[in-house]
Amino acid sequence: MPPYRDENAGLLAAQTAGDNAPALSISEISQLLKRTVEDRFGFVRVRGELSGVKRAASGHLYLSLKDENARLDGVMWRGGAQRLGFVPEDGVEVIATGKLTTYPGRSNYQIVIERMEIAGEGALLALLAKTKARLEAEGLFAPSRKRPLPYLPRVIGVVTSPTGAVIRDILHRLRDRFPTHVVVWPVLVQGPGAAAQIAAAVRGFSALEPGGPVPRPDLVIVARGGGSIEDLWCFNDEDVVRAIAASTIPTISAVGHETDTTLADFAADLRAPTPTAAAEIAVPVRGELIAGLADLHARKSRAVVRLLALSRERLEQRARRLPEPQALLDGQAQRLDDLGDRLRRALVHRTGLAATQLAQRSAGLRPAVLEARLRQGRERLAAQRLRPALVQSRIEAGQTALHALDRVRRSLDPKAPLRRGYVLVTDANGQLVRSRTVAEAASLLHLEFGDGVLHVVPGGTTAAPAPRAAPKPRGPAPGDAQPKLL
Repeated sequence: MPPYRDENAGLLAAQTAGDNAPALSISEISQLLKRTVEDRFGFVRVRGELSGVKRAASGHLYLSLKDENARLDGVMWRGGAQRLGFVPEDGVEVIATGKLTTYPGRSNYQIVIERMEIAGEGALLALLAKTKARLEAEGLFAPSRKRPLPYLPRVIGVVTSPTGAVIRDILHRLRDRFPTHVVVWPVLVQGPGAAAQIAAAVRGFSALEPGGPVPRPDLVIVARGGGSIEDLWCFNDEDVVRAIAASTIPTISAVGHETDTTLADFAADLRAPTPTAAAEIAVPVRGELIAGLADLHARKSRAVVRLLALSRERLEQRARRLPEPQALLDGQAQRLDDLGDRLRRALVHRTGLAATQLAQRSAGLRPAVLEARLRQGRERLAAQRLRPALVQSRIEAGQTALHALDRVRRSLDPKAPLRRGYVLVTDANGQLVRSRTVAEAASLLHLEFGDGVLHVVPGGTTAAPAPRAAPKPRGPAPGDAQPKLL
C-alpha cells in the first residue's frame, strides 16, 4: 500500500486568503503563552522542598521547589530576598507565594516568589537543627572558645528593645544588686530586620574604642522576653550567631524563658535562663561584698593581733632559754688565761733552744778553722793556670768581629753621604723632601750638609742651573781608611 500523501503539501509553504491559522514567530507564541499563564496563575501558593538554592551577585535568589513527583523552578527578586526571615537552604520545606510565568529563553515556566515561609514548625525545627550542626562543625560553639566573665564590670552593654519589660527588669535588678553604668543599644527583637539590627549592635559594641565618647562595655547582654519559636527566630539567624561568636567582649545570652533555646545561647560565653538572671549573673550583690570586705578586715585584724601575741610568747620562751652573759664569758676568760701561760712557757723554751743552737754554730767560727779554709782556697786558685796564648786568641777573634761590625756601621750611616757633598733636605715638620714640587710648596726648608744645617726659604722663581764643574779628584776621607787588624 503506498504511503499517505497530502495533496495540498508542497515544497513551499503557501498562505491562502482567509486563512485563520497564520504562522506565528517563536517570540509571538512565547509572549502568548506568557500572558496566558500569568493571567490564569497570577496568584498561587505552592508547597515544596527547596533545591539548588543560589544567590546571584545581583542579590536575586534562584531555586527549585520539588516534591516526590515534580519540580518547579523559582526566582525571588532582591527586594523580597532581603526581607526573608530565614536563610533558605537545600532540603527546607517552604510555602512560596507568587505568580507563575514563563521564561522564553529556555522554554520553561517558573514561579516568581514574592513571599516565602517555612512550612510548619517541624520544618522550622529541621532547619534549626541543620543550621546548628553546620555552625557547630565550624567550632563556633566549642567550649574552648568560652571566656570568663568579668567579676565586677564597670560598664554593661545591653542589646534589646528599649520599650519592653526586659530592659526594665535588667535595670531594676542591677540597681538592687550593684548599681552599674548601663549602655543600651536599641534593636528590634522580632520580625523582619531584627536579625540584622542585633548583629550590627553586637559588632558595634566590639568596635567601640576604650576611652571614647561612648564607654566600651566590659560585658554585653543580648536579651529578649519569652515567645514562640517563630518570635525568637531572629536569634537563630546565622549572622547573629557569628556576630556573638566573634565579639571581643564577653557576652551573656538571655533570650526567652528557661525552656527556650536559641543558637545565640550556644555562641555566647554564658547562657542565662532569663534576662533577670542575666543581670544577677553579671554583677555580685553590693551588700554581700561590703559584708565580705568587713569580715576580711576583721579577720586580718585578728590575725595580726594573734601573730603579734604568738611572736611575743615565742620570744619570751627563747629568752628564758638563753644562758647568763657572765657564764658565756667565764669559759672564754679561763681559756685566755691558759693560752697566756702556755705562751710564756713557750717563749722561755724557744729562747733556750736558740741559745744552744747559737753556741753550737759559733764553735765553727774559730780563727784556726778560718785560716785552714783560706789556705785551701789559695791552693785551688794556684792550681788554675792561665795560658797567655789562649787569652790572646780570644782577644784577636773579638777584634776581628768588632772591625767587621764597624765597617757595616759606616756603610749604613745616613750621614756618610753628606761628607761626600750630598745634602739632606727636610721641611719645617722634619719630613724628608724627595721632589722639587714638594720643595717649592714648602714654606721653609732645612738643608743639612756634612758640617751643619742651613735654613732656606724657597723663592718664587727658579734660575736656570749653571753648568756644573767637573769634580776634583779627592782622596779618601779620613774616616774611610781601612783599620788595621791586630
